[in-house]
Amino acid sequence: MQVASPAGEPAGERRRRIGDMVAEAAGADLVVLPELWLSGYFAFDAYAELAEPLHGDTVSAAREWAVRLGCHLHMGSVLERDGQGRLYNTAVLIGPDGEIVHTYRKIHVFGYRSREADLLTPGEQVGTVDTGLGRLGTTTCYDLRFPELYRALIDEGAETIVVCSAWPAARIAHWRLFTSTRAVEEQVVLIACNAVGEQADGVRLAGHSRVVDPWGEVLVEAGEDEGVTFCDIDRSVVAAARAEFPVLADRRLTLEKVN
Repeated sequence: MQVASPAGEPAGERRRRIGDMVAEAAGADLVVLPELWLSGYFAFDAYAELAEPLHGDTVSAAREWAVRLGCHLHMGSVLERDGQGRLYNTAVLIGPDGEIVHTYRKIHVFGYRSREADLLTPGEQVGTVDTGLGRLGTTTCYDLRFPELYRALIDEGAETIVVCSAWPAARIAHWRLFTSTRAVEEQVVLIACNAVGEQADGVRLAGHSRVVDPWGEVLVEAGEDEGVTFCDIDRSVVAAARAEFPVLADRRLTLEKVN
Protein backbone atom coordinates (compact mmCIF):
# COMPACT_ATOMS: atom_id res chain seq x y z
CA MET A 1 0.00 0.00 0.00
CA GLN A 2 1.33 3.40 -0.98
CA VAL A 3 0.36 6.11 1.52
CA ALA A 4 0.58 9.86 0.97
CA SER A 5 1.86 12.53 3.38
CA PRO A 6 -0.25 13.25 6.48
CA ALA A 7 -0.35 16.96 5.49
CA GLY A 8 -1.72 18.09 8.84
CA GLU A 9 -4.12 15.14 9.21
CA PRO A 10 -4.72 14.48 12.94
CA ALA A 11 -3.25 11.16 14.11
CA GLY A 12 -6.60 9.60 15.04
CA GLU A 13 -8.20 10.57 11.75
CA ARG A 14 -5.19 9.29 9.84
CA ARG A 15 -5.33 5.92 11.57
CA ARG A 16 -8.99 5.62 10.65
CA ARG A 17 -8.35 6.54 7.02
CA ILE A 18 -5.40 4.18 6.63
CA GLY A 19 -7.49 1.46 8.28
CA ASP A 20 -10.08 1.97 5.55
CA MET A 21 -7.34 1.61 2.93
CA VAL A 22 -6.10 -1.60 4.55
CA ALA A 23 -9.64 -2.96 4.33
CA GLU A 24 -9.40 -2.56 0.53
CA ALA A 25 -6.70 -5.25 0.59
CA ALA A 26 -9.13 -7.91 1.83
CA GLY A 27 -8.14 -11.33 0.52
CA ALA A 28 -4.41 -10.69 0.63
CA ASP A 29 -2.14 -12.99 2.67
CA LEU A 30 0.28 -10.15 3.45
CA VAL A 31 -0.40 -6.41 3.53
CA VAL A 32 2.54 -3.97 3.68
CA LEU A 33 2.55 -0.29 4.64
CA PRO A 34 5.38 2.25 4.16
CA GLU A 35 7.82 3.83 6.61
CA LEU A 36 6.48 6.22 9.28
CA TRP A 37 3.13 6.66 7.56
CA LEU A 38 1.47 8.14 10.65
CA SER A 39 3.82 11.08 11.12
CA GLY A 40 5.43 11.36 7.72
CA TYR A 41 9.16 10.70 7.62
CA PHE A 42 10.23 14.34 7.28
CA ALA A 43 8.03 15.68 10.12
CA PHE A 44 11.05 15.78 12.44
CA ASP A 45 9.59 18.40 14.80
CA ALA A 46 6.68 16.04 15.55
CA TYR A 47 8.75 12.91 16.25
CA ALA A 48 8.79 13.29 20.04
CA GLU A 49 5.08 14.14 20.19
CA LEU A 50 3.95 11.24 17.99
CA ALA A 51 6.25 8.54 19.39
CA GLU A 52 4.48 5.83 21.37
CA PRO A 53 5.20 2.41 22.87
CA LEU A 54 4.43 -0.72 20.90
CA HIS A 55 1.25 -1.18 22.92
CA GLY A 56 0.12 2.32 21.88
CA ASP A 57 -2.78 3.40 19.69
CA THR A 58 -1.13 2.87 16.30
CA VAL A 59 0.08 -0.70 16.77
CA SER A 60 -3.16 -1.56 18.58
CA ALA A 61 -5.17 -0.31 15.61
CA ALA A 62 -3.00 -2.30 13.20
CA ARG A 63 -3.49 -5.44 15.26
CA GLU A 64 -7.25 -5.02 14.84
CA TRP A 65 -6.83 -4.58 11.08
CA ALA A 66 -4.85 -7.82 10.82
CA VAL A 67 -7.53 -9.75 12.72
CA ARG A 68 -10.31 -8.24 10.64
CA LEU A 69 -8.61 -9.27 7.39
CA GLY A 70 -7.19 -12.55 8.72
CA CYS A 71 -3.80 -11.74 7.20
CA HIS A 72 -0.22 -10.96 8.07
CA LEU A 73 0.19 -7.20 8.27
CA HIS A 74 3.58 -5.55 7.98
CA MET A 75 2.44 -2.20 9.29
CA GLY A 76 5.45 -0.35 7.95
CA SER A 77 7.27 1.48 10.72
CA VAL A 78 6.24 3.60 13.69
CA LEU A 79 8.02 6.00 16.00
CA GLU A 80 8.60 3.80 19.03
CA ARG A 81 9.35 5.21 22.48
CA ASP A 82 10.93 2.66 24.81
CA GLY A 83 10.84 2.54 28.60
CA GLN A 84 13.92 4.77 28.84
CA GLY A 85 12.44 7.43 26.58
CA ARG A 86 14.60 6.57 23.57
CA LEU A 87 13.02 6.87 20.13
CA TYR A 88 13.33 4.27 17.37
CA ASN A 89 12.09 3.83 13.81
CA THR A 90 10.52 0.41 14.34
CA ALA A 91 8.96 -1.91 11.77
CA VAL A 92 6.26 -4.26 13.08
CA LEU A 93 4.90 -7.51 11.62
CA ILE A 94 1.55 -8.70 12.95
CA GLY A 95 0.05 -12.16 12.49
CA PRO A 96 -3.54 -13.00 11.46
CA ASP A 97 -4.40 -13.49 15.13
CA GLY A 98 -3.39 -9.93 15.93
CA GLU A 99 -0.21 -10.88 17.77
CA ILE A 100 3.08 -9.10 17.08
CA VAL A 101 5.34 -11.75 15.55
CA HIS A 102 8.39 -9.65 14.67
CA THR A 103 9.84 -6.19 15.19
CA TYR A 104 12.87 -4.51 13.69
CA ARG A 105 14.43 -1.24 14.84
CA LYS A 106 16.03 0.52 11.88
CA ILE A 107 19.78 0.07 12.13
CA HIS A 108 20.95 2.61 9.56
CA VAL A 109 19.33 5.90 10.57
CA PHE A 110 19.67 8.55 7.88
CA GLY A 111 21.78 11.67 8.27
CA TYR A 112 21.99 13.18 4.77
CA ARG A 113 19.74 16.26 4.77
CA SER A 114 17.76 14.54 7.50
CA ARG A 115 17.45 14.79 11.27
CA GLU A 116 16.62 11.13 11.78
CA ALA A 117 20.16 10.32 12.96
CA ASP A 118 19.98 13.16 15.51
CA LEU A 119 16.56 12.25 16.89
CA LEU A 120 16.43 8.45 16.82
CA THR A 121 18.48 5.65 18.32
CA PRO A 122 19.81 3.06 15.83
CA GLY A 123 18.66 -0.52 16.26
CA GLU A 124 21.19 -3.23 17.03
CA GLN A 125 19.55 -6.54 16.19
CA VAL A 126 18.99 -8.46 12.96
CA GLY A 127 16.56 -11.35 12.78
CA THR A 128 13.95 -13.24 10.79
CA VAL A 129 10.72 -15.01 11.65
CA ASP A 130 8.93 -18.12 10.43
CA THR A 131 5.43 -17.38 9.14
CA GLY A 132 2.82 -19.16 7.11
CA LEU A 133 4.33 -17.24 4.18
CA GLY A 134 7.83 -18.64 4.72
CA ARG A 135 10.79 -17.20 6.62
CA LEU A 136 10.64 -13.43 6.48
CA GLY A 137 13.06 -10.62 7.29
CA THR A 138 12.51 -6.87 7.27
CA THR A 139 14.56 -3.73 6.67
CA THR A 140 13.76 -0.03 6.40
CA CYS A 141 14.54 2.48 3.64
CA TYR A 142 18.21 3.60 3.97
CA ASP A 143 19.12 0.03 4.91
CA LEU A 144 18.91 -0.76 1.20
CA ARG A 145 22.36 0.77 0.76
CA PHE A 146 24.00 -1.73 3.14
CA PRO A 147 24.29 -5.18 1.55
CA GLU A 148 25.87 -6.71 4.65
CA LEU A 149 22.55 -6.33 6.47
CA TYR A 150 20.77 -8.31 3.76
CA ARG A 151 23.45 -11.00 3.80
CA ALA A 152 22.94 -11.27 7.57
CA LEU A 153 19.21 -11.85 6.96
CA ILE A 154 20.06 -14.62 4.49
CA ASP A 155 22.27 -16.22 7.13
CA GLU A 156 19.16 -16.14 9.36
CA GLY A 157 17.21 -18.05 6.70
CA ALA A 158 15.27 -15.24 5.00
CA GLU A 159 13.33 -16.23 1.87
CA THR A 160 11.35 -12.99 1.63
CA ILE A 161 12.53 -9.54 2.71
CA VAL A 162 10.12 -6.66 3.22
CA VAL A 163 11.36 -3.07 2.91
CA CYS A 164 9.20 -0.21 4.16
CA SER A 165 10.39 3.17 2.97
CA ALA A 166 9.99 6.91 2.51
CA TRP A 167 12.37 7.14 -0.45
CA PRO A 168 12.59 10.53 -2.23
CA ALA A 169 11.70 10.91 -5.88
CA ALA A 170 15.04 12.64 -6.47
CA ARG A 171 16.75 9.26 -6.04
CA ILE A 172 14.21 6.96 -7.69
CA ALA A 173 16.91 5.46 -9.92
CA HIS A 174 18.71 4.28 -6.77
CA TRP A 175 15.43 2.87 -5.42
CA ARG A 176 14.98 0.70 -8.48
CA LEU A 177 18.65 -0.25 -8.56
CA PHE A 178 18.95 -1.32 -4.93
CA THR A 179 15.63 -3.16 -4.69
CA SER A 180 16.50 -5.20 -7.76
CA THR A 181 20.10 -5.76 -6.68
CA ARG A 182 19.23 -6.97 -3.19
CA ALA A 183 16.68 -9.43 -4.58
CA VAL A 184 19.17 -10.89 -7.04
CA GLU A 185 22.28 -11.00 -4.85
CA GLU A 186 20.41 -12.59 -1.93
CA GLN A 187 18.12 -14.72 -4.09
CA VAL A 188 14.98 -13.63 -2.27
CA VAL A 189 11.60 -12.18 -3.05
CA LEU A 190 11.93 -8.52 -2.10
CA ILE A 191 8.75 -6.60 -1.30
CA ALA A 192 9.46 -2.85 -1.20
CA CYS A 193 6.70 -0.48 -0.09
CA ASN A 194 7.33 3.24 -0.50
CA ALA A 195 5.37 6.33 0.50
CA VAL A 196 4.14 8.94 -1.99
CA GLY A 197 3.35 12.63 -2.11
CA GLU A 198 5.04 15.77 -0.85
CA GLN A 199 6.17 15.84 2.77
CA ALA A 200 7.63 18.51 5.04
CA ASP A 201 10.30 20.79 3.54
CA GLY A 202 8.87 20.14 0.08
CA VAL A 203 10.41 16.67 -0.25
CA ARG A 204 8.52 14.61 -2.82
CA LEU A 205 8.51 10.87 -2.27
CA ALA A 206 8.93 8.44 -5.14
CA GLY A 207 6.22 5.82 -4.69
CA HIS A 208 6.86 3.03 -7.20
CA SER A 209 6.47 0.28 -4.61
CA ARG A 210 7.62 -2.95 -6.22
CA VAL A 211 8.06 -6.69 -5.83
CA VAL A 212 11.20 -8.27 -7.31
CA ASP A 213 11.92 -12.00 -7.55
CA PRO A 214 15.32 -13.74 -7.16
CA TRP A 215 15.98 -13.55 -10.91
CA GLY A 216 15.48 -9.78 -10.91
CA GLU A 217 12.07 -9.92 -12.55
CA VAL A 218 9.85 -7.08 -11.38
CA LEU A 219 6.56 -8.82 -10.62
CA VAL A 220 4.71 -5.55 -10.06
CA GLU A 221 5.52 -1.86 -9.74
CA ALA A 222 3.08 0.79 -8.58
CA GLY A 223 2.96 4.38 -9.80
CA GLU A 224 3.11 7.65 -7.87
CA ASP A 225 -0.42 7.71 -6.42
CA GLU A 226 -1.76 6.59 -3.06
CA GLY A 227 -3.51 3.24 -3.22
CA VAL A 228 -3.38 -0.54 -2.97
CA THR A 229 -1.36 -2.69 -5.38
CA PHE A 230 -1.77 -6.47 -5.50
CA CYS A 231 0.82 -9.06 -6.50
CA ASP A 232 0.70 -12.86 -6.78
CA ILE A 233 3.94 -14.46 -5.58
CA ASP A 234 4.99 -18.06 -6.15
CA ARG A 235 7.03 -18.85 -3.03
CA SER A 236 8.72 -21.79 -4.76
CA VAL A 237 10.71 -19.37 -6.95
CA VAL A 238 13.25 -18.82 -4.14
CA ALA A 239 14.15 -22.50 -3.71
CA ALA A 240 14.15 -22.99 -7.48
CA ALA A 241 16.51 -20.05 -8.09
CA ARG A 242 18.89 -21.14 -5.34
CA ALA A 243 18.96 -24.71 -6.66
CA GLU A 244 19.46 -23.76 -10.31
CA PHE A 245 22.06 -21.06 -9.68
CA PRO A 246 23.67 -21.81 -6.29
CA VAL A 247 25.59 -18.58 -5.84
CA LEU A 248 24.97 -18.50 -2.09
CA ALA A 249 26.57 -21.92 -1.73
CA ASP A 250 29.69 -20.62 -3.48
CA ARG A 251 30.39 -17.90 -0.93
CA ARG A 252 33.95 -17.79 0.46
CA LEU A 253 33.72 -16.06 3.82
CA THR A 254 37.26 -16.56 5.15
CA LEU A 255 40.07 -15.42 2.92
CA GLU A 256 43.68 -15.06 3.97
CA LYS A 257 45.06 -11.56 3.80
CA VAL A 258 48.18 -11.08 1.71
CA ASN A 259 50.56 -8.57 3.31
